Amino acid sequence: MPLFKKTKILELKLDEFLNIVSESGLVFKDGVQYYLSGNAKLFEDKVNKLKFQEHKADELRRAIEKQLYLETLIPESRGDVLALLETTDNVINQVKSTLLEFSVETPMIPKQFHADFLTLTENAIKAIDEMTKALRSFFKQPAHINNYLHKIYFYEKEADTSSEQLKRAIYLDNNLKLSEKIHLRYFALHIDTIADKTEDVADRLGIYSIKRFT
Repeated sequence: MPLFKKTKILELKLDEFLNIVSESGLVFKDGVQYYLSGNAKLFEDKVNKLKFQEHKADELRRAIEKQLYLETLIPESRGDVLALLETTDNVINQVKSTLLEFSVETPMIPKQFHADFLTLTENAIKAIDEMTKALRSFFKQPAHINNYLHKIYFYEKEADTSSEQLKRAIYLDNNLKLSEKIHLRYFALHIDTIADKTEDVADRLGIYSIKRFT
């Protein structure tokens, strides 16, 4: 049974919030690709778009939280929904801050690592996509949520593997200074952290789904 079946306005706000979360992953992926290809203008366009999306997501989250309290909606599940919104917001915050770090620190990424960075990014974004689907399922078709949870965990593990392989390759490269290796490892870590944040959401969704059906 849908959680917000009698509150259409709230459902629309939630859909918009999840749309932004999903789109932020695609913007991030494009941003990384533009950065690696040296297209500074299009890269900065993506940075600015992510800043806007993160701000809009924050506004929507606060509006949803306010409506939940003022209209005393779903009191039995309100705490779970608020926690999910906060944890999901952490994902888009990590997405925005990671791309912003590329803009601020402008790491020099040797061409031989481009494919590995793109693979890591792809796995993190796939985790976001499955997370968004799982959240929609939780609010509208909770019986189907397990169709997505296991995929979040799968892509999070794939991101871990990609990150480890990339970091090993970086530290095995004798042409890089230690400071350069540390800098590259830092960016691999932050992209991997995006996937870690989606796992936090999946953990909460799993627990809250059990509570709704027991």
